[in-house]
Amino acid sequence: MSVTTPDWVKDAIFYQIFPDRFAKSERVEKPHQLESWDSPPTLHGFKGGDLLGVVEHLEHLVELGANAIYFCPIFQSTANHRYHTHDYFRVDPVLGDNDALRHLVAEAHARGIRVVLDGVFNHASRGFYYFNHTLENGKDSPYLDWFIFNGFPLNPYGEGPANYAAWWNLKALPKLNTANPQVREYIMRVGEYWMEYGIDGWRLDVPAEIDDDSFWQEFRRRIKAKNSEAYIVGEIWHRADRWLQGDQFDAVMNYQFTRAAVSFCIGARHANKELLQDSSYGDVITADARYFADTLEHVQTWYHPEITYAQMNLLDSHDTARFLSIAKSDKTALKLAWLALFTYPGAPTLYYGDEIGIEGGKDPDCRRGMVWDRAQWDMDLWETARNLIALRKKYRVFRRPGGYARLHDQGMVYAFARELEGEIAIVILNAGAQPASLDLQVSSILKDGTQLKQEWGHASVRVEHGKLPNLQIDARQGQVWTLQE
Repeated sequence: MSVTTPDWVKDAIFYQIFPDRFAKSERVEKPHQLESWDSPPTLHGFKGGDLLGVVEHLEHLVELGANAIYFCPIFQSTANHRYHTHDYFRVDPVLGDNDALRHLVAEAHARGIRVVLDGVFNHASRGFYYFNHTLENGKDSPYLDWFIFNGFPLNPYGEGPANYAAWWNLKALPKLNTANPQVREYIMRVGEYWMEYGIDGWRLDVPAEIDDDSFWQEFRRRIKAKNSEAYIVGEIWHRADRWLQGDQFDAVMNYQFTRAAVSFCIGARHANKELLQDSSYGDVITADARYFADTLEHVQTWYHPEITYAQMNLLDSHDTARFLSIAKSDKTALKLAWLALFTYPGAPTLYYGDEIGIEGGKDPDCRRGMVWDRAQWDMDLWETARNLIALRKKYRVFRRPGGYARLHDQGMVYAFARELEGEIAIVILNAGAQPASLDLQVSSILKDGTQLKQEWGHASVRVEHGKLPNLQIDARQGQVWTLQE
């Protein structure tokens, strides 16, 4: 089977938005009982962010350099995170309405920004019409086969277990019976409906919970029929070969990269252990350069290159504590991780606010309101993010399948080269507490006399006897070297 992924994803810089917390517009009428924007977020409170607020701040993404948005769910729900879907065909009224989404997509596309929505198709909510119908009518409801019930009367609230299949046994999240052809067709129509609004793809929430390859194969066929360049990315936290054969997903969220970056750039010894406890990362260790290199390079061998270069790479999200908080506010850790993120194969993803230094612990603290007062921004991080995005956009070698070669992996210093059609870039990361001095062996990729320049600086170096001599890399810093023009 041939494997193809949307070409635009290889050039994508994703920006993840949690809609309730990004921005709110005066043009969207709101209920009165909202949390103040700057107060600590709570599990159930709403701050009132909306889609027109996003439209009014699209220039922020343009200035940053992001060219794709991944939205957490936007459909009608009683949860501030909207993973408890009531109506899959309606934008949540607090966020605006369906026309607001149509307007957002048009305005984003006018700026060269793609839009990917979150599809929560494994489970719905107690307020979902078909489940609510069973709550009202019990075993007499004609929609019993939309779910899996274990007895009546139903027990959707209070003490005792749910007597119906529910995601993680949470009563608020009844699982959809996707073996029912009517349920299956309903979900397919949802996917197609929003594609017709012009969206550019779907991020699929816990898709492994729908344990049916034929379901996702049909989903892919129908979505790609609407737009052959639509992006389908699954939230799979482990190796995902089953879904990445070219007939289901284009990619998954690359939490292997996340775990490796936390282990190398922060390390278990220096991390906020409370924020890692009971997280979904798996084992976070204090990694040296060899471990980091082995991990990043091994993950590249898992899948077809088309898929590797379409992976959604990330450092944090609405599901995790923010990277900067795990690092106990150590900006050097975040900058090193960003350097790896923006020079590694796959599509880099920033979680809203990371670019200006917003911190946050576990859910719900990682979902704070975006800060729009520039006086409160960490401008050093802002400029670093912009520079790294500009670097990735400038050099095609970072975005397309080509050579990836390890050059050095001693102690806490990792150096690698990217090659593509005569373009060469060398990336060096020093995650150690001491400066490093290197005579970097490059004879496998560069001839003697080749001149390289350092990005964001005026230094240059010439290859001598197969080496880049006397490179000095400050502690907790990184460098990028490219061919002198």
